[in-house]
Amino acid sequence: MNRKLVLLLSGLYVIFMAILAVYYHNQGQSFKSTVAIGGIVCGAIPLLLALFTKLQFNLPIVISYLIFLVGSQYLGSIRGWYGLGWWDSFMHLVSGAILAFAGIALYERLIHRSAGGDISPWFVFLFTLSFAVLGGVLWEVYEFSCDQFLGMTLQGGGNKDTMTDLIADTLGGLVIAIWSGIRTKIKLNKRR
Repeated sequence: MNRKLVLLLSGLYVIFMAILAVYYHNQGQSFKSTVAIGGIVCGAIPLLLALFTKLQFNLPIVISYLIFLVGSQYLGSIRGWYGLGWWDSFMHLVSGAILAFAGIALYERLIHRSAGGDISPWFVFLFTLSFAVLGGVLWEVYEFSCDQFLGMTLQGGGNKDTMTDLIADTLGGLVIAIWSGIRTKIKLNKRR
């Protein structure tokens, strides 16, 4: 059921963005068309993971990711909500939290089950926080690269924008990392 729902929701988002890409292309709005094409690619990630790999994230993460895409790509870039000022920081805070949850899910799938009792809560905290921050850094590298090589203005505020985004990513990831460390410590104490 979860796999079918992931396929359905991701497919609907991809179709929605494809329609927008064609619409904005026909309207001569290349920026919005390009964002919609990016939406197709981003929306296809859970779809491709569900179809071609055994690595599947749980439904709440996938739904959160798709809601984030709507907030960042459709509302933020296409509808212009990034012009509100606070929307960009809010989206980075949310993305840091989602990346941290994705890090936890990845960690739980990759760690050997017999090692679970020997893992330090500090390691879980650091892995979760590092995963979220790395995602934020990679996004800022993407924005910088687009600005430098494609003449875009994704880093509208320059260094201040980049640092504000990284701080928001870190704070979102930090909240979830603290929670994951505490959760791991509680699990370890119950086993003893």
